[in-house]
Amino acid sequence: MEPSAGSCYEINSWGGLKDLVSRNVCILTFGCTYNHGDSRKLENILKAQGCRIVPTPEEADALVLNTCTVVGPTERKMIRILKKYRAMALYVTGCMPLVQQEDIFTVCSPVFIHPDSIREEHRNVTCRTRHEVGIVQIGKGCIGSCTYCITRNARGFLVNHKEGEILQEIQECHSYGATEIQLCAQDCSAWKGEKDENLGDLLSKTREIPGSFLLRIGMMNPATLLPILDPVIESLRDERIFNFVHLPVQSGSDRILSKMDRGYTSEDFMMIAKEFRAKIPDISIATDIIAGFPGEDEGDVQTSIDLLSAVMPAKVNITRYSPRPHTLASGKGDLTDYAKKVRSRRLQRHAEKLYHLQNQSMLGKTIGVTVTEHIRPGSVLCRSSNYTGVVVNKDLAVGKKIQVRIIADRMYFFSGEPVI
Repeated sequence: MEPSAGSCYEINSWGGLKDLVSRNVCILTFGCTYNHGDSRKLENILKAQGCRIVPTPEEADALVLNTCTVVGPTERKMIRILKKYRAMALYVTGCMPLVQQEDIFTVCSPVFIHPDSIREEHRNVTCRTRHEVGIVQIGKGCIGSCTYCITRNARGFLVNHKEGEILQEIQECHSYGATEIQLCAQDCSAWKGEKDENLGDLLSKTREIPGSFLLRIGMMNPATLLPILDPVIESLRDERIFNFVHLPVQSGSDRILSKMDRGYTSEDFMMIAKEFRAKIPDISIATDIIAGFPGEDEGDVQTSIDLLSAVMPAKVNITRYSPRPHTLASGKGDLTDYAKKVRSRRLQRHAEKLYHLQNQSMLGKTIGVTVTEHIRPGSVLCRSSNYTGVVVNKDLAVGKKIQVRIIADRMYFFSGEPVI
């Protein structure tokens, strides 16, 4: 069955979960935070079915691959893994089997686990695994029509998770050891409640949950954030919500944004960033840029560079455009790999220059942070109120609030030492 753009394989043709009983299972997860949230739920389901979760395929008698296919290199990596382990009892979930089953069948014959079935089955499971950083999914799919995006075809139109379930999952994550809790969706600002509540309303409800957790809002599309900008900004005044936003702009060129069908202009994006900075001066903004989109020229690249200089994001995720099957942009005059490489490196160098300019002002400062996770024995990752990461070489309890002095710039994070 070949899917058309925007469709999925029928869920009744899938299976898999009930087969995995009392086995040693390895779960390999790739892609976005939402995928990792599915794997967390899958882990709970399998443990309730008597399975033991093991860290590597070599220790397992069954392998679950939670796939991503957002760009060509990731898809090829998925195929290599499937080919390598095709002799195992192999189960595949995530985005790839939703739109590319035939490609999977060229290298192996796995059992498919529909991602929707994971969430449904998890409702019946009381087993929970402790995690220092929690993941709470607030919805799947989106209302956008980006011409390059295969995830939209895989996950479909927006399905909002219910407010009560979201609030309960936040409470459960905190009860099972999480201090940082990440709210995720393909587009968090598109979330709507049953009575038309928006993301700002949802975030305000989290104030009723007891505990000392910290919420990080996941990716938001500027097009869906614009109508609810004021309530979302107001929600970030809550001390339990990080002053951090992830707003993918994808290009500084309005001509390219129109070709992408993103639904906003560069001026819209700049206005959003300006409003956040005016009302929350220490806000940390992350963004995404696609390098080498079909039709892009050197002037468009310079426009993106100029936008980054104006916004000064704390993080820029730069991706080389990759034509994806069943998307409108595929076959629309793809640039050469060399051109995309040169442009992505130019953007990356500029982004790194901006990081160092911002980071220099932090050196020697003492700031308050919260320990959010252990990253290796004797070392912890801490987060400031605006999600700045500080690694401290000391064994500290998750949730502990400390003062640290910034001693080194590691580009994407800092090294710090506790101030006694």
